[in-house]
Order: sequence, then structure tokens, then C-alpha cells
Amino acid sequence: MIMKNYLKFIKLNEESITPKYLQIYNAFLAAVESNQLEVDDVLPSINDLSIALDVARNTVERAYRQLKNFGVVDSVPGKGYYICKVDFTHPIKVLLLFNKLSNHKKIIYDALVARLGEFGVIDFYIYNNEINVFRKIIESKADSYDKVVIIPHFFDEEESTYKLIETINKDKLVLVDKLIKEVNGDFCAVYEDFQKDIYGALVELKDRLNNYKTIKIIFPANSYYSKNILEGFINFCVHHSFDYEILSNLKNEVMMEGTVYINLREDDLIELIEQLISTNLVLGQNVGIISYNETPIKKIILNGITTISTDFMMMGETAADMIMSGCKSHVSIPFKVTQRNSV
Repeated sequence: MIMKNYLKFIKLNEESITPKYLQIYNAFLAAVESNQLEVDDVLPSINDLSIALDVARNTVERAYRQLKNFGVVDSVPGKGYYICKVDFTHPIKVLLLFNKLSNHKKIIYDALVARLGEFGVIDFYIYNNEINVFRKIIESKADSYDKVVIIPHFFDEEESTYKLIETINKDKLVLVDKLIKEVNGDFCAVYEDFQKDIYGALVELKDRLNNYKTIKIIFPANSYYSKNILEGFINFCVHHSFDYEILSNLKNEVMMEGTVYINLREDDLIELIEQLISTNLVLGQNVGIISYNETPIKKIILNGITTISTDFMMMGETAADMIMSGCKSHVSIPFKVTQRNSV
């Protein structure tokens, strides 16, 4: 058995959000595919590699375990790990681009990774809603991947952003969470229908909403949220004769009896609750709250906050299925209302 210089092909990218154990796993697979590693080549010990790469021991252990599960690596007690197979079907290389980290984005990520399993290797980046960061990643990396999976939310420059996405090979492209009508051709998309979703959710809640006079939605200015949410909200209020208001923030808001608030951001939900506590108003009787995106804590806060939410687990699993099947359909994910005591 021959020991090779493994540091030649293992390069950890500190900018990538891809877990380091997956980066190590991907690097070994790439080295096997490029013939830098051959059958019977010895891998460094878990201890040696963790020290050389300056990562936790369990990070290397997890990478080796995944390589062993994939069947490329085996181990002999007392001798360590070695390459046992080089003739394998290479997993699908996925460039995954999220606009930000959040609870529901984590659900999408976890579901996608679990569904792909050994069939995909993922490099994960966050571009923080910034077009320039997004452009740099796309222009420098997209060509090197089998699939480019994007959650396309930006603060501004939408037209130039869409043109950039248009340059991506449609056989590779998978849009998640938002369908962009300006992107043409046959490609995969799994998305929220923002206008239809909020309209349908409010129709489902109409019997409870009839106890209130005014509905206010907090829609932050200069945000990445889809303006189709506002279209669906306004259409519902007009069609069903509710007074309505669009707030960019709660800075000057004074809670009044007969008002229902819809929040998109968790920070605004906290502010609503703080204001409510400072009044004599009773949630679910004098005022109401409807919150976007289901999270476990909303079951508990003030005896339960009513939520409207996409099935983010289904979104991640459907995206993974599209990656593996290569299908080019557009799939709208169901939107769910969870009624609780806040309305």
C-alpha cells in the first residue's frame, strides 16, 4: 500500500457553506475520478488528516464513513482506510445557491441533501441577496457543475439578475422557491405561487377575519420579498371588502382594536408581540396576527400563532427528485394554513 500526498487534492473552501466533511468527501471522489487515487492507495489516518486540515476529528471521521458507505473506501482494523474501488457512477455535482440562511431555508437544505443521499455532491454558497456576489459565483463556478440550484431572491437589479440566470445552461438550472417568468426555455422549477398562496390562505381564514375590520401587512421596504404577495393580499381585501394597509415597518404603528396583522419577518412578529403586551388588547379577540412560515415556537407563543406556510420539506425533496431525474417541469408546492388562537 502506497501513501500519496493527499493535500494536493484536498482544498477546503472557507467561503463555501458546504459542510467540511462533504468537501473532504467530494475531494476524494474527484481524486479517484481523475486517477490521482487508485485501488489500494492508503488514506491518511483520521488523526493526521484532521491536524493537517485543521478540522475536528469527527469531521474527517464523517467524511470517511460516507466514502465507505458509498463503496469507494474500505478499512482494515489496525491498518486504516484505503481505496477499494474506482469504477463507480459519479454522483451528480450540484452548485447550491441560497439567498440567505433561515429556519425554513434549513428545512429545504436538509430535505434536499437527505433525498439526494449518495447520488449527489453539493457545494453550498450563500450570496446574501447581493447581485454582485451572486454574479461572481455564477460566472466562476456554474460551468463546473451538473446542476445549478438557485433560490433567486435579490434586493434590487432584478432585470440584470434575470439576464444572468438566462446564461445558465437550462439542462443544469433548477429554480427553487420562486419562479421567474423572465427566464425562458425548458428548466426545472419548484416554487411558491406567492399571489395565489396568500389569496387562498386568507379565503380559508375568512370566517375568522370577518370578526375584524382592517387587515395590515408588514412588507419591508427594499426587501427581497416577492411583490406578488402584495398583489394577492390586495386582491383579497378588495374582493372581500376589508379595509387594508401596507406597512413598511412598525415604527409609528399604534395597535387598534379590530385589526389583523400579517408579518413576513420574524423580527416584525417579535415587535408585534411586544406592542401587544404593552396594551390591554387580547390576541384573537381585539387584534389578530397571522405569521408567514411555520416554526415550532409559533405553536407555543401566546397560546399559538396562526401561520401560513409553504411545505418547505416537500420543496427540498421535490428539488432533489428533479436533480436526479433530469425532468424539466415546473411544480408549485402546496401552501398550508395552520389555524391557532391568534386570529
